[in-house]
Amino acid sequence: MTLDKARELLRTQVSFGGGYNRHGTRLILAEVAREHGQQAVDALIRELGIDQVFGIAPGTRFDRAGS
Repeated sequence: MTLDKARELLRTQVSFGGGYNRHGTRLILAEVAREHGQQAVDALIRELGIDQVFGIAPGTRFDRAGS
């Protein structure tokens, strides 16, 4: 997944908020972490305010399912 596509998907998740969208956000961030690394994840979290909407802070690791 490209970072632009991830950004687009995450903007949608953030705009809706809620528990299901939080889970979707985590899945997208996990994919970004696998393909682009933790720095890309942290940058997206900051850029889109994911920490404020879903409480997912920069530095959160998505190394395994359910984490």
